[in-house]
Amino acid sequence: MALIPLQIPPGVHRNGTDFELSNRWRESNLVRWHDGSMRPVGGWTTRKSSAFASAPRAMLSWVDNTSGTNLVAGTYNKLYYVNQSSTVYDITPSGFTSGSLDATVNTAYGGSYWGTGNYGTARTSTGVYQEATTWSLDTWGQNLLGCSVDDGKIYEWTLSTSTLPTALTNAPVNNKFVLVTEERFVFALASGGNPRKIQWSDREDNTVWTASATNEAGDFELQTQGQIMCGVRMRGRSLILTDQDAHISTYQGPPFVYGFERVGTACGVASRKSAVAVDEGAFWMGHKAFYTFNGSVATEIKCDVLDYVFDNLNRNQISKVYAVHNSQFGEIWWFYPSGSSKENDRYVTLDYKEEHWTIGSLGRTACVDRGVFDNPIWSDASGNLLNQETGINHGSSVPYAESGPISLGNGDNVMRVTNLIPDEKVQGEVKVSFKTRLYPNDTETTYGPYTLLNPTDVRFTGRQVRIKVEGNGYHNWRSGIMRIEARPGSKR
Repeated sequence: MALIPLQIPPGVHRNGTDFELSNRWRESNLVRWHDGSMRPVGGWTTRKSSAFASAPRAMLSWVDNTSGTNLVAGTYNKLYYVNQSSTVYDITPSGFTSGSLDATVNTAYGGSYWGTGNYGTARTSTGVYQEATTWSLDTWGQNLLGCSVDDGKIYEWTLSTSTLPTALTNAPVNNKFVLVTEERFVFALASGGNPRKIQWSDREDNTVWTASATNEAGDFELQTQGQIMCGVRMRGRSLILTDQDAHISTYQGPPFVYGFERVGTACGVASRKSAVAVDEGAFWMGHKAFYTFNGSVATEIKCDVLDYVFDNLNRNQISKVYAVHNSQFGEIWWFYPSGSSKENDRYVTLDYKEEHWTIGSLGRTACVDRGVFDNPIWSDASGNLLNQETGINHGSSVPYAESGPISLGNGDNVMRVTNLIPDEKVQGEVKVSFKTRLYPNDTETTYGPYTLLNPTDVRFTGRQVRIKVEGNGYHNWRSGIMRIEARPGSKR
């Protein structure tokens, strides 16, 4: 009786044909592989129900000068502040220009993406694509700086709930993004309505924007055919991303103050909120791939789920894609709208330390990492604030992973499996199902699910098998390399 280990590498693989998915995990939801074992993603609890009137498109948390914790969130028409007691305040600036909850699709000839619309149906002669409204949020000391894509002004808020944010004195208007550099300059990206222009304030003075011999304010127009989308602060530099390429800004001191260098082409970012920076570098989602900048050059990341993500991405709502760092596990999460969904309903995760990918279904529209708060805080499309990576609640979902076909024996004989020897942290916290077939295009037969014993009595035959591992109602289960007892049957 042969003892066959089901030794499947961590992470999900969804590119290529069914045969190419052999001996790999092909489906997952709310699981991760970490330190050599499969385990569930942490659950969530409600921090504040209906905290916001609509889906937030940006969130920021920080500690103020009195060690108090603060959180702000921006929606298409509001700016909210949430204090330590989870009391929510509407701090929308006076005269703020509201934007769009959803992206408005350009249905004119030449608009949208190839394959959308019905062949033979005439399109209108004109049309404009309007992205969903997002915010960029940053801190100036303990004060908040914020800019909405559709409003375009840079606002500063001094943390007083009785005083609304006010537009920065002398700052440019019609901006698309605001970023505070490590050297304490405020960057206005796509400033003054120019999609390629970067304008910055004087150092340590965010009210001085006109360059002179006595200050370090200035501006620069990137040499790019694209439009500036966003920027992220990195160690000693800032990364500026357009919808076509990537540029680095480096402080040089007077008289030029900043120098700019292109570090990547054909690597444009998908949305204004789909890039994050960590110690290892910056990561972002593009229109057809994922990219990273490691301090030298922007490169495409090998992605095992590329086809799965981009073949089902709702490109009409791509401006809602949101990235967040989950530092506890060394992961970057991207939430995106799939199929015909107008809101983010799926996620793709890169474990950048162990270098593998996972996928799943989860609707989140804005997020902050742990650090200021004990747990990550994420929000959904209904405006609920949620404590993530805590507890056992996964809504109506059960964390699971399912493999592609695994050949039994040498693939020639039909194998008869009689026992499964599990590898769990605690016996009985995992259920396993098997799907077998005799030929690649044959109908599958399902066996199980089995609540695992040591060993577990199972009975099935086949040339290849797919295995599904799922949680059995516990929040801290671990699953390693299982083994099956099998012997050859007849050749068929």
